[in-house]
Amino acid sequence: MSATVFTAEEAQKASIELITDATKGRQAVHDVVVAIQANRRRGTASVKTKATVNLSGAKPWRQKGTGRARAGYKSSPVWVGGGVAWGPHPRSYAKHTPKKVKVLAFRKALSERISNGDVLTVDSFAVTEAKTKQFLSLVSDAAKDARKVLIVGASFDEKTCLAARNVQTAQLTRAADVNTEQLLAFDKIIIAKDALAIISERLAK
Repeated sequence: MSATVFTAEEAQKASIELITDATKGRQAVHDVVVAIQANRRRGTASVKTKATVNLSGAKPWRQKGTGRARAGYKSSPVWVGGGVAWGPHPRSYAKHTPKKVKVLAFRKALSERISNGDVLTVDSFAVTEAKTKQFLSLVSDAAKDARKVLIVGASFDEKTCLAARNVQTAQLTRAADVNTEQLLAFDKIIIAKDALAIISERLAK
């Protein structure tokens, strides 16, 4: 399977408008990637405070006359086994990003990868058998020296998905689902020609 470098001229033919300004869209890319990573966080970290730790509420010793420092309860944060002060509790890390900012970031990331020659196009991407070896052969033929490869298509058949599911150096994603973080995370991006129209439609919104 032969792959060709996807150039700015070919992007223009596919109605994909690129960003040529070096500074435009940088902040949008940062904001979108931070939001994607934040939205992935579960936010389940939790500690027990002095109120919730399972210890007696009785005063350890009387207030005066022992020579010791005064103490009111064993669950004090300064005591070993006591509660934790200002520790984490379940919360949402979700960040909202406006649609226009998402589109700008996606366009900027795609423009940078195309200008660097990291985007390749193929007529189609599919295996004839659900074999990992055949899938790796297709990937290496298209992107010879790349360590990590992202394959974007309109859709993928079941055999191709099965062949790719155990390969950590390559990832299949639909053109409708690919995001800015994925465009930046891989050494090479292989785009099937049937995905170009979908990408163009996403950028036109």
